[in-house]
Amino acid sequence: MHFLWKNLVRSGSVVTPYLRRSFSENLPVLTLYTKEQCSLCDDAKEILQKFSKKFVLEEVDITAPGNEEWKQLYQYDIPVFHFNGKYLMRHRVDEKLFQKKLEEKSII
Repeated sequence: MHFLWKNLVRSGSVVTPYLRRSFSENLPVLTLYTKEQCSLCDDAKEILQKFSKKFVLEEVDITAPGNEEWKQLYQYDIPVFHFNGKYLMRHRVDEKLFQKKLEEKSII
């Protein structure tokens, strides 16, 4: 677990306080590919607040050193969301889709 935490921080990711808790609770991880001054990203985080105890939010700043691949891939599409490592959605939060994914993981 320490290894994962260290790699997330080193890769330019910002991990919410829920990450440490999730290791013991086995919560799903929603990765948000973002950057500074992204109003759609801010809107998405606000919407996701109501689900905050049901998942871990990992934010990856695509402009951070070491994240050039993500920047190349998503620079015109943020926010982009991956659920447990797989692409889920982009631009806006689809609450119904996200809730369905959480239900599949028996979180809701």
